[in-house]
Amino acid sequence: MTDKNILYMDTLECIKNRRSVRKFLDVPVEMEKIGMIIEAGKYAPSAGNLQNWGFIIVRDPANRKAVAESCLRQMWIASAPVVIVVCTQLEKGTKFYGLRGERLYNIQNCAAAAQNIMLAAADLGLGSCWVGAFEEEMLSRVCGIPPIARPQVVIPIGYPAEEPVAPSRHLLEKVAFLEKYGARIEDVLASGFGYRGHKVQATIGNAKDAVTRMHKKLKKQ
Repeated sequence: MTDKNILYMDTLECIKNRRSVRKFLDVPVEMEKIGMIIEAGKYAPSAGNLQNWGFIIVRDPANRKAVAESCLRQMWIASAPVVIVVCTQLEKGTKFYGLRGERLYNIQNCAAAAQNIMLAAADLGLGSCWVGAFEEEMLSRVCGIPPIARPQVVIPIGYPAEEPVAPSRHLLEKVAFLEKYGARIEDVLASGFGYRGHKVQATIGNAKDAVTRMHKKLKKQ
């Protein structure tokens, strides 16, 4: 396996193992790691390479509490040693892309950056959580966000004090379509993506069980 393949597998593992963490240890996060996390956010894709985002790093306990208050009193947020507020710079999206830039690209750009931030945090052994429920005007006052910008996502980050169970996910064949929306990918085609649908997986599992039973029977004879 080449180094490139190893990196590829590590990325997929990080994506699959990331969890939403809401309980944190009372341990500060090193500034070096915070810098690496913000750097990851900066490398997210954006429409027209606008990079029209801003990242507010909130560390002061009183400010973290105020952020938690503005997030509809989700006070667990204040227990995270670091909270990153991702904002969009409104004018850039509107200037270059009009209404679509204002209503879609501004949001998409920050969402991509937020995902990068959370994956980087997970890769560094930290927990995080996507928080989109907040009172916007209050959060803007707390973080000093001017009218030219708008908060999009609040991300508490810290060393996790819990190991959340993996949430259930839809089967691939339920969410992936071939050529047109709603055109289901058959098992034989899905296997071409290196994946087998649940029916094929069940058949393989039954076959393995049958072989195991046969071997046990032969040993007894």
